[in-house]
Formats: sequence, structure tokens, C-alpha cells
Amino acid sequence: MALETWLIYFAASLGLSLSPGPNGLLALTHGAMYGHLRATFTIAGGVLGFMVLIALSMFGIGALLKASATALTVLKWAGGAYLIWLGIQVWRSPVLQLELGAAAQPKSAGAMFWQGLLSAVTNPKGLLFFAAFLPQFIDPARSLWLQFAVMAGTFAATEAITEWLLATMAHRIRPWLARVGRRFNQACGGTFMAIGAALPLRG
Repeated sequence: MALETWLIYFAASLGLSLSPGPNGLLALTHGAMYGHLRATFTIAGGVLGFMVLIALSMFGIGALLKASATALTVLKWAGGAYLIWLGIQVWRSPVLQLELGAAAQPKSAGAMFWQGLLSAVTNPKGLLFFAAFLPQFIDPARSLWLQFAVMAGTFAATEAITEWLLATMAHRIRPWLARVGRRFNQACGGTFMAIGAALPLRG
């Protein structure tokens, strides 16, 4: 992957990691309830789940590209349309709320890991997103395995750091979300819409 393409992919991955979603909310909640150190099990499960979704998306797309020379162009335009739609949904989404009840009962590390994993892999929007997102960056002439390593590794690192920061600063983030959460959602949504409009036009 060319450096310019990777930088665009990194920026888009960062935008996805920062946008409202179930795994970010789970990391935020577990950070507040159990502390950021125990929340790392939740984060690890979520990151693994996202890597599974990336693998399913990339290698399914790779098989399609071998079957049709025009498939990549179709996927890029369909994916761009989906990203614009997703941006509109994020723009209009409510502010993340972190409501804590009574003192939380401790959870095992394994239970927290599986909760994070299942939160990622059972969200159908995740698979749809990666199926729309990844074709914008795939080069059919290069090794799919190498591209998977770069893309999955970049997203995994971005997501893990973002969720860890959410878990670490959970109590500080709550009042910040109450103040600027709506504008934050609009900024993330606008980013997705811009990506969806611009990426299919790339050569």
C-alpha cells in the first residue's frame, strides 16, 4: 500500500474509531465500572472481533475481484453511497449516554473479553461498513494477505488506543459528551460523508 493511500486509510480508521458505536460505549462503561486495566480485556475482545470482520470482508471481496474485472468499481461506488448514508446516520445519532446504576458486580476477564468480542462480531453494521470501506483501498495487483496485515493491523492499533483512552478517561468524558456530544457526532458524520463522496473518485 502506497504511503499516501495508507495515510488516508489511517485517517478514516481514526474517524471510525472515534465515532459513536457499541464497542466504544462498552469500553467507556467498563472503564467507569471496573477500571481501565480490567477494561483492556473488553478492548482486546472487541479488537479481535473487528479483525475477524475485516478478514471476512477482505477475502470475500478478493474472491469477487477474481471473478469480475468491474467488481471493484461497482464496490467502490456502492461503498461510497453506503458511507454517505452512514455519515447521515451518525450526524443524526443521539449523544452517547453513560448511565451507571448501583455498584457493579465484578466480572471475570474471560467474560469481559467475550462481551467485547461478541459486541463487535454480532453488529451487522460492522460487516456492512468494512464491506463498503475496504474496497476503496484494495489494490487487486498486490498481495491480499499483505494488504490485510496492513489494514487490519492499522485499524486494530487505532481502535485499541481509542477504546483504551475512552476507558481511562471515562469519568472525565461523561460531562464533555453532555456539552459537545451533538457537535462531535456531526463532525464524525460529516467526515464519513466526505470520505464516501471523495474515495470512489480516486483512480
